Amino acid sequence: MTLPAGWTTRRPTLDDVPAILAVVHAADTFAIGHPDFDAEDVAASLTAPHFDPTRDSWLAIDPDDTVVGWATVDNPTGVGREFVEVYVDPVRAAAVRAPLLDRVAERAAERGLPSLTVRCAVFAPERDWEHALRGLGFALVKRYVRMSRPLDDLPDEPAEPAAVTVRPVRPDDETDLVEFHRIYETAFGDTPDHEPLSYERWRARIGDLTAWDEWFVAEVDGVPVGALQSSDQALDQQSGWVKSLSVLSAYRRRGVGAALLRRAFARYAEKGRQTVGLGVDLTNPTAPLSLYRSVGLRETHWTDMYERSVPAAGV
Repeated sequence: MTLPAGWTTRRPTLDDVPAILAVVHAADTFAIGHPDFDAEDVAASLTAPHFDPTRDSWLAIDPDDTVVGWATVDNPTGVGREFVEVYVDPVRAAAVRAPLLDRVAERAAERGLPSLTVRCAVFAPERDWEHALRGLGFALVKRYVRMSRPLDDLPDEPAEPAAVTVRPVRPDDETDLVEFHRIYETAFGDTPDHEPLSYERWRARIGDLTAWDEWFVAEVDGVPVGALQSSDQALDQQSGWVKSLSVLSAYRRRGVGAALLRRAFARYAEKGRQTVGLGVDLTNPTAPLSLYRSVGLRETHWTDMYERSVPAAGV
């Protein structure tokens, strides 16, 4: 698939961050109603582990020499699944989205494995993008739902269930962090697409956080059985964000997850956040929607994930 006449592509550098951010903001506003990226996110994408900006990313340039599209391959664990993002200015550059995806797929085929799983997201307003992906051989594999609730009307926090205690994680206690990681890996071990991550790699990835007080551990009779990890990805929207909620299977449906969520909501509200949000994978066998609804979260929009298997020998 070729670019329109007069359009070109080139590799990005960190000097392109402002131009890329403008494209991403335009794309996100069209797809979800508001910008969902900042300059630090763009820079982090261009410098991420397992990412080579001279091979894993492209910019689309219009005849006026303006950046109007950005394609990037995200492989956070360095294994055989690539998450592909293709952002374009929805008014000026919709026609270059599929050609940019072709370039990404070609790069994915170079990884030296028998095949790769390439995934790409579609938001509700992006019907043309969905049709383009289907035309390129992608198929729908799952749906994610984003949920949110306001924090200005939190009810009085109910007493935690008997024997359940929720506390912040202890970042200076390596044993506590090892337990947090173990709970996460064990709880998500039976979910589709889970890719195990060793404690050492997990610890290196999270780095030195400044908001450890937003990470919580739940104990039952003194034994750690649940963990909640927060993220700062929605701070620009004055929102708290639950990145993951993990409860060991033997302790589910006993109020542990709800207790963790309520404690996190209260902490976000103490810090002046206006809302809280999280994402739900609807293929998760624990079916957490009822839990999230029970603490006041409601669905706001969805994202479909499309997938294609790319042979290493070529596209």
